[in-house]
Amino acid sequence: MTTALPPRAGRRCHNALNPLHSTLYFSPDLDREFAALGFTDPSAMRLAARSAALGAVGAGTVAAAFYNYNHELLARHLPGVWDTASPAEVLDARLRTVDATLRRLLGDEAVASPEMAEAAELALRATEACSRHARPLYSAHADLPVPEEPHLAYWYAATLLREHRGDGHLSALLSAGLDPVEALASHTATGKGMATRWVLGTRGWGRADWEAATERLRGRGLLDADGELTDSGTALRAELEEHTDRLDSAPYEHLGAAGVERLTELGRGFLFAAAGAGAFPADLVGKG
Repeated sequence: MTTALPPRAGRRCHNALNPLHSTLYFSPDLDREFAALGFTDPSAMRLAARSAALGAVGAGTVAAAFYNYNHELLARHLPGVWDTASPAEVLDARLRTVDATLRRLLGDEAVASPEMAEAAELALRATEACSRHARPLYSAHADLPVPEEPHLAYWYAATLLREHRGDGHLSALLSAGLDPVEALASHTATGKGMATRWVLGTRGWGRADWEAATERLRGRGLLDADGELTDSGTALRAELEEHTDRLDSAPYEHLGAAGVERLTELGRGFLFAAAGAGAFPADLVGKG
């Protein structure tokens, strides 16, 4: 099925669903659940939570799939984390974390609402048109069973759609000739990415890596002397998103314009509620 969608409708839907997946990584419930498994390092917990669907893999596989993480950071934790808990145990703990987190942020009434069940059904329908080839994180997650409870099924479907778009975005970054730190620095310069201190604190890069990447971007005419995007830099970032949109169009075309509009509406409602309940750090996004 192909349906003409309004421009960037799929991207808007992604932007409504993706952050709800990400509440996992900022949740105190994750620290509690993973501490019970024997984890003590926050970076190890979060790396295990996102990579467990790939199996008991090492740093090289995760560096390829995550793209913008420093291999040295990954090698400090992988494959050692699987000595603490197996991927299956991590996936079970992750789902318990999601359950606790969504109940805390949205409330039991929203979790059990007809709107949540509708959102799960729409999001899962969209995933029917996702493709596996050259999409390792999506494909690994697509092998997992769909949770029975609607709020967990919605989170799972949002995860599939997130990783499907994310895998495609990596192809766009490679085509644009942006290495991991250049990709991060140019995204931060848009004002819509993670603030610098969060990038450096979670991706394992140092200040020298960041400054070297920004200097390379200046050399390509993508950043100016103040670190702001030039017209060429703005155009490149726009083309990256449009390239990603093209690679990620199938799920939303399959769902159709009315379904995408409704899923976006529902997703925004849940996202705004979660954000209002403190799901994300106040300084997470920005140029600083």
